[in-house]
Amino acid sequence: MTAATTKLTKTSRRQTLRGLGALLLGGSFISTPLAVLAQTGERAVRFILPVGAGSGVDTIVRAAGVALGKTLGRPVVVDNQPGAGGIVGTANLVKSAPDGMTLSVVSNNHVVYPSVYKSLPFDPIADITPICVLGSTPFVLVVNPLRLPASNVKELVALLKAKPDAYNYASSGNGTILHLAAEMFMEEAQVKAKHIPYKGVGPMIADLIGGQVDLGVLALPAVQAHLKSGALRAIGVGGSSRVAAAPDIPTIAEQGLPNYNIEGWFAVVGPAKLPAAEVKRIQAAVTAAYATPEVKEAMAKQGNTINPSSPEAAAQYFRSELAKYAKLVKKAGVELQ
Repeated sequence: MTAATTKLTKTSRRQTLRGLGALLLGGSFISTPLAVLAQTGERAVRFILPVGAGSGVDTIVRAAGVALGKTLGRPVVVDNQPGAGGIVGTANLVKSAPDGMTLSVVSNNHVVYPSVYKSLPFDPIADITPICVLGSTPFVLVVNPLRLPASNVKELVALLKAKPDAYNYASSGNGTILHLAAEMFMEEAQVKAKHIPYKGVGPMIADLIGGQVDLGVLALPAVQAHLKSGALRAIGVGGSSRVAAAPDIPTIAEQGLPNYNIEGWFAVVGPAKLPAAEVKRIQAAVTAAYATPEVKEAMAKQGNTINPSSPEAAAQYFRSELAKYAKLVKKAGVELQ
């Protein structure tokens, strides 16, 4: 081997390692080893997630990555593209070819956008193809126990009322569902705290644990480990009933705020004009993946409810949720961006 060849080989190796490092740090997930993909040249199905790694939706999709690869018949790549409350990733999804090779899993935020932003780079209804509403995930109100030594709603409300200007709450971005969920709590409890928006769930959780912010609402799967370690403390879940995965956490409703009822949902979508046959095939594959024993177990541990809808029901649900959140945003007094 010549010196030039040796140098080229080392350079290529370094470039490959850098590429792999960037892939891992970027939060991508591939259900088939990279070496196999390189040898077979097999094209992967890309799931563009408009959220950061470690968020509720990200956790839900990654738990089913291997199963999705099997049922879809191709490797699956998770491509996290957070930013602007989810607009960045979705803007890229809608520009992709409607061939079934680029999909996304979106949440409540998708139908909140039109009520929060004066202009969007896409139409959240016309520019996507709903495939199925996959299920729901519980929200949990959490505090940093060192900053807010409260264990329940009554104690938290007392602390917030005693010092109305002393505390703040975090969200994953202005006008996101986590912002609305926290604002709903403030309104129901008749308390105030300063809103600190973040660019995604990851930085939000990091600063909650670090004590830069005091409280926030998050999807249960995103904070389970931090609740277990004691870094964060759960005050209550946002749904109408307790969660089997965390039965010791009472609902906020049962603690004196009966009108507080909000949870996250997640849905599989593709770009507009996805052929009906592809929609049907993908819906069946996603349903099968989330019905496998290992994925069902993972979803149960996370506290998620899986109940895949038909594409037609998903389309109708998106329209009804759009109207619902328009009212909620107006009621919460969220400023247009």
